Amino acid sequence: MSGIQLDRRALMGAGLAGAAAAASMSVSRANPAPLAPGVSKADFAGAIKAMRDVVGAEWSFGDPDAVIPWSKTYIPDPTHVHVPVGAVAPATVEQVQEIVRIANKFKQPIWTISTGKNMGYGMAAPATPGQIVLDLKRMNRILEVDAELGTALVEPGVTYQQLKDYLEENNIPLWIDVPTVGPIASPVGNTLDRGVGYTPYGEHFTFQCGMEVVLPSGELMRTGMGSIEGTTAWQAFKWGYGPYVDGLFTQSNFGVVTKMGLWLMPKPPVYKPFMVRHNNMDDVPAIIDAMRPLRVASLIPNVNLMMSASYQLAMFKRRSDVVPDGAPLDDESVKKVAKANGLGMWNTYFALYGTEQTVAGVEPIIRAALAPSGGEVLTEAEMDGNPWFHHHKTLMEGGLNLDEIGLLRWRGAGGGLAWFAPVAAAKGKEAQAQTGLARSILEKHGFDYTAAYAIGWRDLHHIIALLFDKSDPEQEKKADACYRELVTEFGKKGWASYRTGVNSMALVAEQYGKVNRDFNALLKDAIDPNHILSPGKSGIL
Repeated sequence: MSGIQLDRRALMGAGLAGAAAAASMSVSRANPAPLAPGVSKADFAGAIKAMRDVVGAEWSFGDPDAVIPWSKTYIPDPTHVHVPVGAVAPATVEQVQEIVRIANKFKQPIWTISTGKNMGYGMAAPATPGQIVLDLKRMNRILEVDAELGTALVEPGVTYQQLKDYLEENNIPLWIDVPTVGPIASPVGNTLDRGVGYTPYGEHFTFQCGMEVVLPSGELMRTGMGSIEGTTAWQAFKWGYGPYVDGLFTQSNFGVVTKMGLWLMPKPPVYKPFMVRHNNMDDVPAIIDAMRPLRVASLIPNVNLMMSASYQLAMFKRRSDVVPDGAPLDDESVKKVAKANGLGMWNTYFALYGTEQTVAGVEPIIRAALAPSGGEVLTEAEMDGNPWFHHHKTLMEGGLNLDEIGLLRWRGAGGGLAWFAPVAAAKGKEAQAQTGLARSILEKHGFDYTAAYAIGWRDLHHIIALLFDKSDPEQEKKADACYRELVTEFGKKGWASYRTGVNSMALVAEQYGKVNRDFNALLKDAIDPNHILSPGKSGIL
């Protein structure tokens, strides 16, 4: 690494610290967000003007008031670090290329988003100060759907709702796989952050095939088979020839993805959803150890969501519906309200997909395997009309809803949410230890354990929703301290996050060690020598 590049990193760190020291002053005309280190007012003004010439005045913003829509977050940000200085919304890949060239000319960093709706991870806000948001929402074309191969090619502004509507309107018997707030989220954005869903196609990056990427130089690259003129296999064969590079553009700032191929699931003849209800918090290891062999053998083909009662209740209830204001959220109170709503203390959702014969053949095997865990295996026959069952039934068939936005109301109108998502092996003892550690840290800071486990093939994603009142400055400070303790204490146990928000990207990167960080920095220096693409993304400046 050159001395200049190291100096730039030091400046970025100093800029972040300086912005933090500015503390709780709100961004306004009188007190605008700080520019990026090394960027002068003239540079910023020149970049905004040049970008405006590319996209038009109605799609380029450099005024503090005009960028407020890109500044809203639900994560804890008590010192107002995560605020952009501008925004630009191109409509074509050629405009993206030109904006990247302009950013290089003026050394003005740009923060790329698709729809900017990753609610518990930072929305559209940048990880470090002084960035112009590159908002790709106008690039919203479904370019191709191949019903025979079950593939799609889409731009980053396409939403899951848009893609589902297209399939239904054209009578194409393919399912999408969605994250929690699918209607407003982007398949491209979610896949690039390695998000997960609920059908057998739930590992989104696994079912991605081919990208078009604007590199930091402004050049356009197609991965996999996409660079071959006349190819018909761009969305059919992932690997292409030579090193496989698609992963480099996930959770990184090495390029701007402007097209992505997706594999879609054929609609099965039979779909049957289940819920397994367990009544005690300490049932965690029994559930995990019963589910793991079924997932490894793919007898249960989709990601299981094992939801705590508190998380489930937070979707449709307020905290004050469970305990009085100011009281701790004790297990007995949660259990009482959960039982009244047809829920256990843990509720695990999975589904079977196939023909009448295959589903009928597998179901008894699964019931027998789950019996030792002590849970009740329930179907729609027993749970019809239950809103929580309906929510998961919808998700596990690629359906769309916004039910989990209700989490934002749990502690009042302030709407604070930060996802903490450490990964472990799918073993009961590890899950039990994680649950205990999480509860102790959350309770220490005055927050509730509202969590779920996503049981993958061999892994666990422990999805903890840190819910707080963002309108209360003191509570926001406590949430920030709590989140940082979760990251560091879980990291000490070897449980680092698989994904995180802009408030903690550098901190999570630290958990993965110096060699990994240095390698990412080496790639960044080579690919993006001016460090203009999303500095701070995943801790890569």
